[in-house]
Amino acid sequence: MKPQPNVLFILSDQHNAKVLGHKGHPDVKTPCLDQMAAEGVRFDNAVTQNAICTPSRVSFLSGQYCHNHGYYGLSGPNPGGLPNLLGHFRCAGYRTSAMGKIHCPEYWIEDQADVFHETCGCSIGGRSPDYTAFLRERGKEHLEDHVSLTEFGPKGLQSMEGRPSPLTFDESQEGWVVNRTIAFIQDCVAAGKPFFSHVSLPRPHQCTSPSQEFWDLYEGMDLTLPPNADYPMEGKAPHLRQAAANWKKGHWALLEPKTFEAARLRKLRGYLGAVSQVDHAVGRLLDHLRTTGLADNTIVVYSSDHGDYATEHGIMEKAPGISADAITRIPSIWWAPGRFKPGHIAPELVEAVDVSSTLCSLAGLDPMITSDGKDLSPLLQGNSSAMHRIAVTEFAWSKSVRKGKYRLVYFPPAMFKADYPEGFGELYDLEVDPWEMRNLYFESAYREVILDLQRDLLDWLVTTTHPVTVHPPVSRPAGRQEYKRYHNLLALDGKLPPAEIATLPYRSYL
Repeated sequence: MKPQPNVLFILSDQHNAKVLGHKGHPDVKTPCLDQMAAEGVRFDNAVTQNAICTPSRVSFLSGQYCHNHGYYGLSGPNPGGLPNLLGHFRCAGYRTSAMGKIHCPEYWIEDQADVFHETCGCSIGGRSPDYTAFLRERGKEHLEDHVSLTEFGPKGLQSMEGRPSPLTFDESQEGWVVNRTIAFIQDCVAAGKPFFSHVSLPRPHQCTSPSQEFWDLYEGMDLTLPPNADYPMEGKAPHLRQAAANWKKGHWALLEPKTFEAARLRKLRGYLGAVSQVDHAVGRLLDHLRTTGLADNTIVVYSSDHGDYATEHGIMEKAPGISADAITRIPSIWWAPGRFKPGHIAPELVEAVDVSSTLCSLAGLDPMITSDGKDLSPLLQGNSSAMHRIAVTEFAWSKSVRKGKYRLVYFPPAMFKADYPEGFGELYDLEVDPWEMRNLYFESAYREVILDLQRDLLDWLVTTTHPVTVHPPVSRPAGRQEYKRYHNLLALDGKLPPAEIATLPYRSYL
């Protein structure tokens, strides 16, 4: 009997799913992720639940949709009883770690990790004292440049400019996190304990300042702008058009020449270099598993919290995020030698919430009953099976719906009332128009497609919501992940999972 498998869950920040060598990108160099995909399974239609860091991460780690966990902005208070993957695996005897850009609600992950290091300062307590001390010992604390290009003062804050970092890879957050994670893994092996390690790499999120070796990978290259870098943008959302117009003013350029055209190429070079830096970090982790023999009993997942425009639509980062497949679609690569069908490319729609249910299944753990995700294990074996009728990315006042070849963006009529008093939306045929340059929403031939997707969205919202109470209440005895309060059977987060509603003996009050 095999021991419990180890789990390495790697999440990068803001990785455009098209910017991978195995996806045919003309310039990017991602040999490690390409090999990981060739040896494992990749999901080409993976969709994030939210295009902002914290809500996306809560969905990944809890398995819940945003309208259930309630987070739509950055950070926030503790979710009060909502289980997460680290705590769930810890209860099953795993040692757990979370290192890098964790960026979750307060104490939600900190309290469930045996080892916790936040390197970006996005969690309670700010940046890890250990990482700060590491930089100080080298006299380089002032050079750390994930948040800002320090040499430009206030103008360098969250800059989109591209330039090489003065830090080596091992001094960067990616390098430090990888090295500390390897040390954690070695400690777990020495103690005879299985591990669940969450590695959250800050790049390729801006600042786009990769270490010199990754910046140099693109030296002298004639970088390829995406096909939708420059086009009229007719029919696009008003806030997207306004964002593109602001970027084209070039006021964000900090280096010479300060033209928009030159600055966006520096940004693109920096972004590609940052993706390559993330690729190298993943390669270091996989190489450690291979050389130590741990690869045979470790499940590795690589994904990203959301995408990046990477100069698509004339925009340099991720906002406004609901309007583009570049943001809502994410890389998803699963690797476990001997467990999955090597080289399989799964075309099915999958979602960030599915990570939780799938990892529990692969590890032989009971699923978290609070999770909305599906178990993707059959797809990892190379089978074909529809997991989701639709895949949804949520903002508080908008939703992106993927179904088949179509993607619909729903905005309430009040969203753009001044520009579109009759209402505004977006519809794209991704087979014909993968770069989303033609909005079909106002074309009469697509009215039925739009109505079908809107009906699906409404049905999804109704059937996936976790209520606090229902009538009649569920009457069976409480299980390990439940408790009873005033006749109501509730999950640990104080709500009733939608699957329970389907079991009620009658539905007169539903």
